[in-house]
Order: sequence, then C-alpha cells, then structure tokens
Amino acid sequence: MTSQKITYIYALDGLRGIATLMIVFFHFNWQLFNPLLVKIAVFGQTGVDLFFVLSGFLITRILLNTKSHDNFFKNFYIRRLLRIFPLYYGFLIITYFILPLFKIGDIPPLSHQLWYYLYMQNIPATFIGFSSSGPGHFWSLAIEEHFYFFWPVLVYLLPTKRLIWAATGIILLSIVVRIVLINFDIGVFFFTLCRFDALAIGALLAYFEYTNKLISYRKYFLNIGVFSFVLLLISWLFTGGQHLDWLQVVKFTIIAVFYFCVVGYVAIQYPHNLISRIVGNRFFVFTGKISYGLYVFHPLIFTFIQNQNYNFYVTLLLSISFSYLTAYVSYVMYEKPFLKLKRYFEYV
Repeated sequence: MTSQKITYIYALDGLRGIATLMIVFFHFNWQLFNPLLVKIAVFGQTGVDLFFVLSGFLITRILLNTKSHDNFFKNFYIRRLLRIFPLYYGFLIITYFILPLFKIGDIPPLSHQLWYYLYMQNIPATFIGFSSSGPGHFWSLAIEEHFYFFWPVLVYLLPTKRLIWAATGIILLSIVVRIVLINFDIGVFFFTLCRFDALAIGALLAYFEYTNKLISYRKYFLNIGVFSFVLLLISWLFTGGQHLDWLQVVKFTIIAVFYFCVVGYVAIQYPHNLISRIVGNRFFVFTGKISYGLYVFHPLIFTFIQNQNYNFYVTLLLSISFSYLTAYVSYVMYEKPFLKLKRYFEYV
C-alpha cells in the first residue's frame, strides 16, 4: 500500500491535553481538601495510559506513511530527538545541578544519575538492588523512548499486513511478563515490557486507519469503550487499593482498550459530533501543545507551592497557574526553537 497524506486531527492535541490534566489532577495533594478526592484522583493516573495509546497511534501512522521515503530512519529519529531530548536533559540539569545551588535537594552520585541519562530509570524502579535518583515521573518517558527505539525497525522491515500480528504479539508479551513478574513478587507498574501493550494497542489503531478499516469499526468503539469503562469502574469501587495479582495482570490492557476506543472514536468523528468538538476546543488543544512542559514541570512546582503552607484554594490556584505559565514559557522560549529545526528533516 502506498503512502498517503496524514490528516492532522486537532482533537488529538485536545486528548493529549486531557491526558496531561488527568496526571496533574492525580499528582495534586487533594488530601488538603477532601480525602474522597484522593480516591477519585486515582483515575487521573490512567492519563499515562492515554498518552501511551496516543503515542502508539500517532507515531505508527507517521511511520506507515513514510516508510518508503528517503532517509526514513534518519528523519524519524532526529525529529524525535528534537522534540524529546532538549527538555528532558534540560530538566535533568535543573534537577541535578541548578536546584542544589539553592539548597533544594542534593547532587546524587553519577551512578544514580546515569540511569536517567540512558533512559533506563524505570529498571531500578522495578528490580530491587539498583539505585537511581531523579524525577520520579520520568519513568513513562523511558518506556516511550524504548518503544521508539525498536518499533520503527519493525514497521520498516515487516510487510504492513504483518504489523497487526507484531502488535498483537507485543500485547500478549506484556500480559505474560506481568504474570511472570507477579509470581516472583516483582512490581509490574514501571517495567517497560509490562506497559508496552498500550503503545501496541495504539499502533493497531494506526494500522486500521492506514488500511481504511477504521470507519468500518466505528460502531464498536462506543460499545467496547462503555463496556471496558464499566469494568474499570467496578474494579475501582470494589477492588481499589487491594493490589490483587490477577487484576494487575489484566488491568493495564483493559485501560488501554478503553483509550483505544476513545482515541478511535474521536479521530473518526472529529469535527462532526459534540464530543469530538469538546475534546478539540481551544483550551484542551492549547494544553496539548504545551503538554510536554506541563508534564515535566508540574510535580516540582506543586511540591514548592505546597511547602509554603497556603490555604487549599490559594495552593490550587498557584499550582495550576504557575504550572501552565512555566510550560508555556518553556514551549515558546526553549522547545520551539528546537522544533523549528525539524524543517531540515522533512520527509521527501
């Protein structure tokens, strides 16, 4: 199948913004206001899964539509590098070397920093016996980077029709690895192979779009999406916080299937129905544009402001306001100059 023009879907920027807001909501200390909100905020943690599904979808649709172009690997990896590396390593410099100058934290040993420099920080977070020090929320960035490392090679080497089997195999592999690790009492939340299923499920969505099957599956998105959401709601109400082994095995895949349906429904319907227009409104799209900086900076800002002992409402207002302001300044003044360099690595 030949490459085709990739339609830009603004609502997907909106979904990225919503995913970021979910994570921000999860990280805020709602215990200051109402303990019930702490339990509700747990849903915000699944914003990471929405990020994974979105990334799998967006990256794979680019790869599928450019695999026959010149400089396929060079352009893909340099464009990813320009988007991800500057802010990632810039924030590590802030964390390790600038903040300690102001007596905020200490400079950890190089052996503890090294895991972050190599995008391997989720490994010691999984297996006991290794030490690392750095931004705790960067584990998800490591998983996405691992996916970017090998998935383009599979897309390039495999016939397009085989990708559905490759993605399905990755999904099954994630489930099997979770079963194995749980049997050895090893946590499955942070480990790459335990979370690849969400990215692979997003890749399946791109495959269906590329092969013009996405619209024919439209009727299933709403039904399966509602069914999977009900399963997650029941799980949250009756088993939340119990850390049941069997639930850990299937939970992440069910969450990914739910967001598969959400992304697919929005991508097909935009801008022709109310839900897609809401997701694609200016506020959510703007949040999606600055989402990388918002994700990177908000825990640091939250911690600093909450340590000032303001009342709840002032803390909430300042936390959100300064997080948005910092992310916007980062995007305009720091990230955007690197993004402009992408024009030198366009696909021919």
